[in-house]
Amino acid sequence: MSYRVAVASQLFRYWGQRMAQREVYLTSEGQENLEKELDHLMTVRRKEVASQIHKASETGGTVDNAEYEEAKNEQAFVEGRISDLENILSNAVVASKAKSSKGAVQFGSSVTVVTDGGTKKLYKVVGSAEAAPLEGKISLESPVGSALMGRKVGDTIDVETPSGVVNLTIKKIK
Repeated sequence: MSYRVAVASQLFRYWGQRMAQREVYLTSEGQENLEKELDHLMTVRRKEVASQIHKASETGGTVDNAEYEEAKNEQAFVEGRISDLENILSNAVVASKAKSSKGAVQFGSSVTVVTDGGTKKLYKVVGSAEAAPLEGKISLESPVGSALMGRKVGDTIDVETPSGVVNLTIKKIK
């Protein structure tokens, strides 16, 4: 088993165990993306991997065959990811499309903030399963996400991050 696949399998197994123990918050977009990924893995990737295993076993048997081992590792990875996605989706709590009458940041909100340095940033508050900080999707469990929850336009907050305290002013909530 390659090191990359072994580490990824362990991470998926760990993540799946965590997800099985609690609710997973998703936006409707995040739920749709995970459902598409699950469908692709079950209908396309499984067949591709099965074909790879079959070809590898025919060409060199199953003993001391690197191609066969790699295909089996890929199969374990795909099956692990399928299991994790099924757990996540079965425990999903999907963000409501209803808007808060109070105009406060809530799960699923898009929030425009300005840092004390004048930098404008747009964040979407999502669940941990769909967080992608480089894309502006922050987990409601992250320091910034949890600090934004329940706040309103005009509020200024100080957030303790790994790189130090960041001052944010909320300019817009959608």
